[in-house]
Amino acid sequence: MISIHRTLAVARKETWHVVRDTRSLYLALGIPVMLLFLFGYALSLDVDNIPLAVWDQERSPQSRELIDRLTSSGYFRLVLYADSFQEMVRAVDERVVTVSITIPYDFTRNVLRTGGADIQAFLDASDSTRAGIAITYFESILAIFLDDHFKKELARQAVTKVQIPLEPRVRLLYNPELQSRINIIPGLIAIILMVIAALITSQTIVRERESGTMEQLISTPVKASELVIGKLVPYFVLGYVDLLVVYLMSQFVFAVPFRGSVLLMFLLSALFLVGSLSLGLLISAFADSQLFATQFALLGTFLPSFILSGFVFPIANMPSVIQAFSYIVPARYYITILRGIYLKGVGLEVLLFPVILLAFFGLITAFLASTRLGKQLQ
Repeated sequence: MISIHRTLAVARKETWHVVRDTRSLYLALGIPVMLLFLFGYALSLDVDNIPLAVWDQERSPQSRELIDRLTSSGYFRLVLYADSFQEMVRAVDERVVTVSITIPYDFTRNVLRTGGADIQAFLDASDSTRAGIAITYFESILAIFLDDHFKKELARQAVTKVQIPLEPRVRLLYNPELQSRINIIPGLIAIILMVIAALITSQTIVRERESGTMEQLISTPVKASELVIGKLVPYFVLGYVDLLVVYLMSQFVFAVPFRGSVLLMFLLSALFLVGSLSLGLLISAFADSQLFATQFALLGTFLPSFILSGFVFPIANMPSVIQAFSYIVPARYYITILRGIYLKGVGLEVLLFPVILLAFFGLITAFLASTRLGKQLQ
């Protein structure tokens, strides 16, 4: 039977530790803000302003219009108007430009006659992701340009009906402008909470041992479950403060749309916080020093959460062994919940599976932490 009185006594004692240790407060409240600013502004998957070199052999109104469409799209930035093939290749080699294109002498004639044209393009593929996206942008702009001019030529020739075999009409849901910030910020909340929660609680038990107060706890009638709950309560409140700060910043600093229920997000975040805090407590129970606890908590939470949660790198593109390993990363399910609530506005009926897995994670880590501390209190 858990004693409320003993649990509150432990919680009160741990609260005094937090209040008196200003470094822990700076760590818990300052780092989330710093990480959000750093990742929110620095980490961007948007590919735009791509440096472009052009060798326009034809120099016709149509070729100049194509160049204008490329540069006015916002995806390309003309930095070199070349006069030779060697000049374009050298610009790519020296990383002055990412894309070099050659507009041939018969460009306009081919466009008006056949609706197609051969344009030679060189891309710096040392950054394969950026090069792949640049190809997609270039092909899309070129296809629209060719289609517009071919239709104009057919209309000029009094051809009124043009049979188009397939004309896709794409509707982008949840993030129509394809801004990476809107996708990153909800996932970043999970990374911040995971790291901070495990980091601040990883000091609790090992600090008791190093200061010599662990023996005093052993001599008291406090139980392991009461010790776990009592130590988690102040950090749970602190975690909710971090969540509130990050949520407000996402709304008023980064203008990320929020389409779901704020209450549901805060309620489901409790499952993730309990699991993350219990994980830090478990690390503290095994650690021999505060330095080791800090290093292990940072290494064991940040890297898996950042790489294997789907935050930046799609899990579907990973090898099957790594995909299987990602199922034990709790941030994967919390990010799914946050993006579902933030961007899609879905409810609990859609998020039930990740919610169950988060609850299971919280119960397992809390049980393991309680079991480990129970052995140390005996």
